[in-house]
Amino acid sequence: MTQNKVSAASASAAANTDELETEILYLAKRHRVSPAIVREIIRRSGNSERGSVEREIEKGKARR
Repeated sequence: MTQNKVSAASASAAANTDELETEILYLAKRHRVSPAIVREIIRRSGNSERGSVEREIEKGKARR
């Protein structure tokens, strides 16, 4: 029983990671920045909401 819960949790985490990675690649391509930059913004802000990440990307572009 506990193995089923563990495997279900790991499958859910893997699916969540895949969704996040897809979102990172989408935002990087849309804003013409490196995926590493998008990952760093998400890591620093602690928020993976698309709108907040896009605002941070735009702030960074304005500083160039």
